[in-house]
Amino acid sequence: MISRRIFCSALVAGAAFAPSLAEAQKYPTRSIRLLVPYAAGGGTDAIARLVANGVSEKIGQILVIENNGAAGGNVATQQAASAAPDGYTVLMANQGPMVVNPHIFKNMKVDPLTAFDPVTLIAAAPLVLVVPNDSKFKSIRELIDYAQKNPGKLTYGSAGNGSASHLATVLLGHIAKVDMLHVPYRGAGPALNDLLGGRTDFMITTLPSVIGLIDGSQMRPLAVTTKARTKKFPDVPSISESGWDAYEATAWYGFVVPKGTPKEINAKLRDATIETITKGIVRERLEGEGAEPIGNTPEEFAAMMKAESARWADVVKQAAIKVE
Repeated sequence: MISRRIFCSALVAGAAFAPSLAEAQKYPTRSIRLLVPYAAGGGTDAIARLVANGVSEKIGQILVIENNGAAGGNVATQQAASAAPDGYTVLMANQGPMVVNPHIFKNMKVDPLTAFDPVTLIAAAPLVLVVPNDSKFKSIRELIDYAQKNPGKLTYGSAGNGSASHLATVLLGHIAKVDMLHVPYRGAGPALNDLLGGRTDFMITTLPSVIGLIDGSQMRPLAVTTKARTKKFPDVPSISESGWDAYEATAWYGFVVPKGTPKEINAKLRDATIETITKGIVRERLEGEGAEPIGNTPEEFAAMMKAESARWADVVKQAAIKVE
């Protein structure tokens, strides 16, 4: 016989669960925070805004973007991880905060791989090495030759410690055996502004963050980071084909939500996101900026991030990167 205490406890538990199920079925009933762990103006921010507009139309509520590039994106990541798991907080995830920072920051307060439930991988994109249009460097070979002859004198900006732009350049330095000075920023936008102003020498950055500057003849692309050339710039060589065949790096972007978010809510977000990136104008714009729309399952996204974490852990260890 079921005791009165157990029966009452079951009723309480059922009552506590029922509202969340009902809310999941009605979701969303208000605007959703989309935390972007970089400053406005960079590649991650550009893709976040593009996809957010499409998802907002699909679900009938606005995704309100909040940019915060502090501590290499760790602050925004921690804010998202500590938010209620109700579907009203989403994190724009990419390799910096999710799979690199845990290996370079000693005081990480959360483990991104366990603090979130993956929604879907949105897109992957090559990065491009750029210099100002008036730079003396006309090729990737000239730039690396200078770095080899002048250790520590060549400076490069990045979107922040642990960002795709940072790690892609660290990987280049490791493979090409050159010592270069890193200048981290809180996003690709500020870093590109200083590159244009001549305060740094070059930058490896995402195509969406710099494509307007290239098309406007303010920046000159010297090489792309994928093994093969990109459709967007067929005349720009890859770093791999330019003499460093072991080199390859890409940037990726996805949505994750706080751990414990109801699966029904996760599914609604995922369905709206995949529909947004695989059809119509958003897909065309992603491809126009050199990004490949993907849209996979939470399980596939989780497995990919786990593999990426292991890969970059090796790079970080070999390069002895640490941030206090």
